[in-house]
Amino acid sequence: MAFTIDVDEDKWSKKVLETLLIDRTTNRNIIWGTDDYEILGKEYYSHYPILFSLITGDNSNVIQPRILKTKENQGNRTKEKAEVFTPSWVCNAQNNLVDNAWFEKTSVFNVENGKSWIATTDKIEFPHKKNKTWQKYVDERRLEITCGEAPYLVSRYDTVTGKFIDLYERIGILDRKMRVVNENAISEDEWLKWSERAFQSVYGFEFQGDSLLIARENLLISYCDYMQERLKREPEEKELLRIAKIVSWNLWQMDGLTYTIPYSEPTEPNEQMTLFDFMKKEENALCIIKDWRARKNITFQDLLNKEDDANERK
Repeated sequence: MAFTIDVDEDKWSKKVLETLLIDRTTNRNIIWGTDDYEILGKEYYSHYPILFSLITGDNSNVIQPRILKTKENQGNRTKEKAEVFTPSWVCNAQNNLVDNAWFEKTSVFNVENGKSWIATTDKIEFPHKKNKTWQKYVDERRLEITCGEAPYLVSRYDTVTGKFIDLYERIGILDRKMRVVNENAISEDEWLKWSERAFQSVYGFEFQGDSLLIARENLLISYCDYMQERLKREPEEKELLRIAKIVSWNLWQMDGLTYTIPYSEPTEPNEQMTLFDFMKKEENALCIIKDWRARKNITFQDLLNKEDDANERK
């Protein structure tokens, strides 16, 4: 499957796209989370779910990356939701800081060159320590907050300039993990296992549903890219569905101030809503994420509380 920067939702099967639209906290679809689309009709109201039929067929060009939106629309989203995307060179510099600490050396994946970078070409070398193997690196959990289209996780294109980035030059957190998997997995089975674990290890949350869907698609397309590079084939439907499920868990819709789903409770288009309905908060609206290694679900708030407790004990 060949994808451009603006993903054609019709290229996914219905099962795959519906999986990418799931909100795992509510077991319904993610919601629009923005009033940008209300001109298209009541089904596009900010509190309503993003439905398969609303973004496919004649509607397949409804959702577009920020770089392809009008300047007026970009400005409105910046003013209303403080939506500002980070250029790839900044994402790279910050991701490098994390890797510099982990590897205990610099320029592991690339050498920074002003507002650009030069990718290293040799196989990544790991420290001679028991807890610093390539498998440990792949399993390291990373989170991108208010992720937008997830430029810190995967870098198919520069979200500010729209420039497409070749696979070997990509700088996202997941891109780095997948480079390591591609360099170290010996067999196809090993590649499938560790690429899945790489996807299980990266997380992100976003308020606006259109950006969240694009982020989820960017991760799934990246899976296709790295499989093509390493295994010389496209994913089977069952493989796409497995990764889409992971992505739908790990990139979730959330109000970062309350740790709940946006507006606390989603609405169906045929439901009558009162002002009280919009304002009320329900305890069960706390966002749920999955700890894949522990094989259990946990609220994001509980995860933060555990991290705080662990830091206090240090």
